[in-house]
Amino acid sequence: MPPPHARKRYGESFLPAATREYSASSFQHTPITPGTTQTHTARTVEHTSKGEQPAIAMDSLSDALKAISVSTELIDEELKPHLDTLLTVLQEKKKGAAEEIAASGILPTLAQTLRKKSPLTPQVALVVAEMAREAAVRERCIEAGLVTALLPLLKSSDQDLLLHTGRAIGRICFDNMVQQDQLVQSGVIPRLVAIMQEYPENDPLVNVCLLALCNLADIDSAREALTEVGVAEVLATQLGRAQDAERRHVILEVLGSLGESDVLKLQFVESGVPQALLEMIRSLQGGSDNHDLCSIKIASNLIVSLLLGDESMQKCFGDGTGAVYKDILSWLQSSNTQLQLAGALAIANFARNDNNCVKMLELSVVPHILDLLELHVDEGDVSVQHAALSALRNLAIPATNKVRMLEDGVADRIRSLLRSDMPPVQFKLLGTLRMMVDGQEEAATVLGKDEVLLARVMEWCEARDHAGVRGEANRLLAALIRHSRASEVISAVTKADGVPHLISMATSEHVIMQNEALVALAIASAIDIEAMEEPFREAGLVPTLQKMLDDPVGAVEVKFSTIGLICSLANSRLLKEEMESLNMKESLSKLSSHTSTKLATQADSVLAVLSEAS
Repeated sequence: MPPPHARKRYGESFLPAATREYSASSFQHTPITPGTTQTHTARTVEHTSKGEQPAIAMDSLSDALKAISVSTELIDEELKPHLDTLLTVLQEKKKGAAEEIAASGILPTLAQTLRKKSPLTPQVALVVAEMAREAAVRERCIEAGLVTALLPLLKSSDQDLLLHTGRAIGRICFDNMVQQDQLVQSGVIPRLVAIMQEYPENDPLVNVCLLALCNLADIDSAREALTEVGVAEVLATQLGRAQDAERRHVILEVLGSLGESDVLKLQFVESGVPQALLEMIRSLQGGSDNHDLCSIKIASNLIVSLLLGDESMQKCFGDGTGAVYKDILSWLQSSNTQLQLAGALAIANFARNDNNCVKMLELSVVPHILDLLELHVDEGDVSVQHAALSALRNLAIPATNKVRMLEDGVADRIRSLLRSDMPPVQFKLLGTLRMMVDGQEEAATVLGKDEVLLARVMEWCEARDHAGVRGEANRLLAALIRHSRASEVISAVTKADGVPHLISMATSEHVIMQNEALVALAIASAIDIEAMEEPFREAGLVPTLQKMLDDPVGAVEVKFSTIGLICSLANSRLLKEEMESLNMKESLSKLSSHTSTKLATQADSVLAVLSEAS
């Protein structure tokens, strides 16, 4: 996961979640990456006291609080000067002022004033918003009923009142999941979206709503509500209006939070969010400003994440003619490493079905990927190499693509990466080569006779510090024999000392790897048993096979393949004698009564073969 990116505070928080903290000077953002889940950090809205001394003394505050607390009738003319005093003290950030106001007992009076919806309502909402900056007073605000009094005000047409109300609710509900859940249940989500639809050019108000959506997005019921209110169109519009880094980043974070929903992914694509993101990236390319580079990174990762949904991915692909696909293709040739990485990941995502793979090959995407790989092979970016190899591997899955890619010399160009010392690159390289030879006799033969390749594969077969690389190296070794069925390949693998690795692979904890190794060994013995006798004896193949037959928890399909290999080995006099000395017949006899009829029949057949050979 990429490290968080520090940036300036967006503005005032509305409904901050317990897992997000925003400080007055900075905030953190973790961008999205494919197969991964986005992690958010919290926003605080706390402010430290600094600047000039307040103009109003605390005794004036005390007088105002007494006047409000003894008032029996909420007369606007009487309350206004006292509210002015409270507001002035709070805005001048006099230490302890918020706590004194909360302790005075006037909060229920403020709540009652809000419910009256009088001319003083905006001023009271602002007082509450300023007071709620202090964490110590928030619980008292909830107990006094201020949240329930504020919520109906979100239906107002007064934009200033909406702004003060949003900020007040957000600060009171900071770090309070119970209150946030109640807000969602009260129907706040549709109203937030409606406010942005009604006042799209009121930036402070829109910011409040965006932060609210961002902070509520982790609540399942909030996401469900957002699928029904046209939030995608609103976000696409605001993305197009965003001129500064702060606004861009908060919109990007909202998109990232909500984009975890497949339903919303599709809505985003249908509403033009990818196009808006691409336009943003185009406008920021070529610069060196850290905020702009951060926006490029987050936006490109967002586009990749939108492709994780099958329907949204297919709409973006547009049969290879879509504007989104074409723009992404251009990233492969960008000088920006982040765009190169995102482009390769996006191509890998587009290559999740055969039709797309075939179309992309027709559109000549492979040379661009190979050029990118070669650009990073020496001291380049490991993530880019890993992503590019993932794309090639996916593209090579359709049989028709394998032939075309081999004809285009892809295997030769990929082999240039053999010198890489990075395990993630080695792992993907081995998997890509294995996919390339799958069902391709000629390719398997050519690669299987390559001494340089085999020497490197042998090194990776012994990669004790990276099980993934070791496993893929063994699987490629077996694949070269299985798909070539060529004596030259078997000879080359034997000469490179690959037989012990195949025998070790046969005892793997993974059934698929066991069977691949056993089949490769059976093919080798069937094609040239005389040449394989000594290597098999030296590597201890027969004792290993007997242990596999005797294993009480061994998989039936593995035992079946093992018996098939034993049958092939019986054609060798030396190996047959070894089987007799180890009493292999006894191990086979135990399987004659196995609950698997197929396995029992196979065991009886090989027993008969060994008896005839005796």
